[in-house]
Amino acid sequence: MMRRAVRFVLPAAVVVALAAAAGYALQVRPVAVPVAATERDVPVEVYGLGTVEARVRSAVGLEVAGTLTELFADHGDRVAKGTVLARLESSQQEARVAEAKAAVGQARAARDKAASAIVKARALLDKRRQANDRRQTLLGRGSVSVEIAQDSAADLRIAEAELDVARADLAVAEAAIADADARLRYETARLGRSTLTAPFDALVIARHKELGAAVNPGEPLFTLVDPESVWALVHVDEASAGGLAEGQPAQVRLRSLPGARFGARIVRIELESDRVTEERKVYLKCEVCPPRVFLAEQVEATIAVDRLASALLVPQVAVERFDGQRGTVWTVEDGRLARRTLAFGQRTLDGRLPVVDGLPEGARVVTAPPAGLREGRRADVAGGGP
Repeated sequence: MMRRAVRFVLPAAVVVALAAAAGYALQVRPVAVPVAATERDVPVEVYGLGTVEARVRSAVGLEVAGTLTELFADHGDRVAKGTVLARLESSQQEARVAEAKAAVGQARAARDKAASAIVKARALLDKRRQANDRRQTLLGRGSVSVEIAQDSAADLRIAEAELDVARADLAVAEAAIADADARLRYETARLGRSTLTAPFDALVIARHKELGAAVNPGEPLFTLVDPESVWALVHVDEASAGGLAEGQPAQVRLRSLPGARFGARIVRIELESDRVTEERKVYLKCEVCPPRVFLAEQVEATIAVDRLASALLVPQVAVERFDGQRGTVWTVEDGRLARRTLAFGQRTLDGRLPVVDGLPEGARVVTAPPAGLREGRRADVAGGGP
């Protein structure tokens, strides 16, 4: 019985001893870990997603109601400022303009007549003044009667009054001309409102009405954009937007041209972020533009905010308890594993963080720590340059 027990216990003890020895060996033997390497000339970029937009975009229409009788532009046309785009039926208004022109002619004729009346009144006044002077002289000599002298003085006063009336008639005629001119300008302006012209050099994005359609005042007939004002509006996460500034270069990629990249620069950064998405609106103007753009097309942009002469980059997945600035990593120091809390800079687009503070001299940062590491264990560097 005793021999049988010894026969079973002995092999079990050997197995336990071997397992313990293997575990001890696993714990004390060095573990191979990859470490981060210092890189040179590292670009720091931020990513933005948005759409193609136009800063100058207008839906233009007429100020008066009517029926469309002429259309001179359509979708895709480029029109210069002042180009006629559309006209309404305007025969009634043209008649009103003609009537106003006739009224101006009548008022000017009345003014000329009043001016002639003044000339006549002045001549009559001069004649009666001379006659009155002679008769008053003859009255002093006793050559005419007092009655004749009094009639002559009365005629002089009548002539003076007639001159005053003629002058007043001329003033009335001048006022009538001003009134007729004002009415002509008003009717002409109303006629002009029947014609729609381009307010700026534009590209026609859409035509909303066709010939014969009845339009209401202010109803859009065309949508126009200034082709020189086309830009990309991209949204950048606030967490990455701290280094953005006007003038920084960017690369833009259109969804319809995924293989092409177009150089651009920041021309505007909105002063108010989106309160819901916590994103900042950034406007980019292309330096080398595509031959044709489509409004509202999706765009992706990478904006260069900085460039690091040298940087030790650590994958963010290797950083524990990262709060946006600091996090904990595994390091290799004097051949053994340690834990360090480091300060990091802005993340690169490939998900790596540059170390800016907290790393001791000679320490190496583990980039892909395996499970089961413990501080103090011996470690061999499996990858990474100086």
